[in-house]
Amino acid sequence: MNAENSLAAGPANPRFFLRSGPFDAQAVAQAAQATFVPPADGRALPAEGFKGIAPLQNAGSDEISFLDNRRYATLLENTSAGLVIVAPAFADKVPPHCAALITSEPYLAWSRVARMFHPRHPARAGVHPSACVASTADIHPTCEVGPFAMIGENVKIGAGSVIGAHTVIEQSVTLGEECRIGGHVTLSHAVVGDRVIILPGARIGQDGFGFAVGPQGFETVPQLGLVVLGNDVEIGANTTIDRGSVNNTVIGAGSRLDNLVQIGHNVQMGRCCIVVAQAGISGSTILEDFVTIAAQAGLIGHIRIGEKARVGAQCGVMSDVKSKADVIGSPAMPFKEFFQNVAVLRRIAKKKPGSSESSADKDDKKD
Repeated sequence: MNAENSLAAGPANPRFFLRSGPFDAQAVAQAAQATFVPPADGRALPAEGFKGIAPLQNAGSDEISFLDNRRYATLLENTSAGLVIVAPAFADKVPPHCAALITSEPYLAWSRVARMFHPRHPARAGVHPSACVASTADIHPTCEVGPFAMIGENVKIGAGSVIGAHTVIEQSVTLGEECRIGGHVTLSHAVVGDRVIILPGARIGQDGFGFAVGPQGFETVPQLGLVVLGNDVEIGANTTIDRGSVNNTVIGAGSRLDNLVQIGHNVQMGRCCIVVAQAGISGSTILEDFVTIAAQAGLIGHIRIGEKARVGAQCGVMSDVKSKADVIGSPAMPFKEFFQNVAVLRRIAKKKPGSSESSADKDDKKD
């Protein structure tokens, strides 16, 4: 089979993803938690139910699609999908041959329907013969432990969890139920909740960056805390989370860390925070609930980011940020102030040498 043919199945290629269904409209509406509206032209729904999901432009009469961005409204008007998930504002754009699920949160509903048709692979209970498991490890019999994994003394792993190939879980680490630990992960000095996902290559619980300066040079300070990951946390590939120096490093329940994120020792992160790729958070910084840190942002240590604050991409944060504030730039400043400064710099840059008036100012006067 060549590459082109292997991808002919479209989204959720069965070579890689489980498929479930078909499901009737009532089951789909219940999963989506949305209101069902039958086709305006009275057309019958597929007798065998809906067989899957697809983009608006590719979906057939027995497939489900969605719209969550008005830029793609034309695709909705021309879709051949049998059922679409839309917000109330787009209900009148649904073609007459198409049934609809109406909801104020179409993307969330789409997520639920997608999981319905494509559940994740269940744990295949058992320990691979090549895995190395300490005699004192407590692994629930429903867990899956992959090839060449190493499980240390007194490790405890809850029901339904999956441990990927070549992953190392060092002594006394505990994992809750239904965790998914990817390949080549290392976990030490950690207490992990239920349904935690850690993608390949992540490093959790290693020494924090702590040292004292002595007369002969640097002296390492023992890092005596743990990493605590709350329920439903997701950790991206190649992300690192240092254990605490004295206090624990805590990632609050429901938080999402992207790939290549660095979390320093003693960081305290609240519930449902988001940290995007290549961002770094220095030691002892506190993030309250629902904080968003965008890509490549850097936060110095010992500061507090208030609840629901948002830190923009490549932002350099050197002091506390108030709750619900939006900051950007380096040093960080409110969005409005930042873009005012950008406008001033552009005006200065356009100003001709020896002239008391910039070209931008002259243009403004002409207007």
